[in-house]
Amino acid sequence: MKIQPLSDRVLVEPDKEDEVKKGGIIIPDTAKEKPQAGKVVAIGTGKIDDNGKKIPFNVKVGDKVLMPKYGGTEVKIDDKEYQIVREEDILGIIGK
Repeated sequence: MKIQPLSDRVLVEPDKEDEVKKGGIIIPDTAKEKPQAGKVVAIGTGKIDDNGKKIPFNVKVGDKVLMPKYGGTEVKIDDKEYQIVREEDILGIIGK
């Protein structure tokens, strides 16, 4: 299934957190923190300013980004979890 975000929204695939930490302790899903980094999978059509001009995106597909811990909307597509966030909510691009 393919998803095309609308407007200034960005579809991000969050990084997976390891199941086992140092020392062999297994962390259950309920105790894991939400990942704050992820890879941009798709971008929307773009935001339009008051003059009708399209504002270009600062991120592109494939960028690794830093997201807020509690923001966006979680969606599950084909047994994969994604997060849809507004571009203005993305905190930064990692490794650029």
